[in-house]
Amino acid sequence: MVDLHSHLIPAVDDGARSLEEALEAVGRMVAAGIGRIVTTPHVTASLTHDASELGAWLGRVDEPWRDLVEAVRQRFPTLELHRGHEVMLDVPDPDFSDAHLRLAGTSFVLVEWPRLQIPPKTRQVIERIVDAGYHPILAHPERYSGMRQELESAEAWRSAGAYLQVTHGSFAGRYGPEPRAVACELLSRGWVDYLSSDFHARASLDIHLRDAEEFFTTHEGLEQFRLLTVTNPERVIKDEPPLTVPPLRIRSGLWDGIKKIFKG
Repeated sequence: MVDLHSHLIPAVDDGARSLEEALEAVGRMVAAGIGRIVTTPHVTASLTHDASELGAWLGRVDEPWRDLVEAVRQRFPTLELHRGHEVMLDVPDPDFSDAHLRLAGTSFVLVEWPRLQIPPKTRQVIERIVDAGYHPILAHPERYSGMRQELESAEAWRSAGAYLQVTHGSFAGRYGPEPRAVACELLSRGWVDYLSSDFHARASLDIHLRDAEEFFTTHEGLEQFRLLTVTNPERVIKDEPPLTVPPLRIRSGLWDGIKKIFKG
């Protein structure tokens, strides 16, 4: 399996605090069946407009990244490790010309709206990124505040050229019943393109990959699960667009609960 969203580079954001903690986290991901990782430290889009500030930030990431790559090579020689960033869109016109900002240096970029809020004119922001020649993947759409009432925004983002990445833990209820319900609704409409861990490399946190697999197994969705965790993320590393993921039919018991949440 392939994971496109994690925070493993030591001491650069709210993920791993040390190299040993990062390696422990990588070990847990490998044990869960993940063979390729694109790790994605946080960065703000506004930083991309200041070449010196961006250069300083990337330089700060470079050394712990090299240490992580070497340590992973020795301890987990079969793991394929890449780098990108999770770019918070605090400005509407990010500059993705530096390949370090993009997933494994491809034309794909992992982006998020600020502070788990949906700002105005998001469709135009997505269109601007696409017009510049990049392919935005929107991180964890199910977790944005008010997303239950804003599902048409997800449709607009997709029609503007964005892809959607849902977090494993949402299916385990880690973020509460509403994000879980939204994740299920997005799946039922065929609007999810990737699943990833968003793992912040702490011993107290779970990757929830097996919880997600159990969810898809329960709802007879192993075809979708493989597309979301293997085929489509592999295509990102190859700089190829995702394959279409068929809508997932949610079994009636859970679906009744989801409908109650949306009616509420």
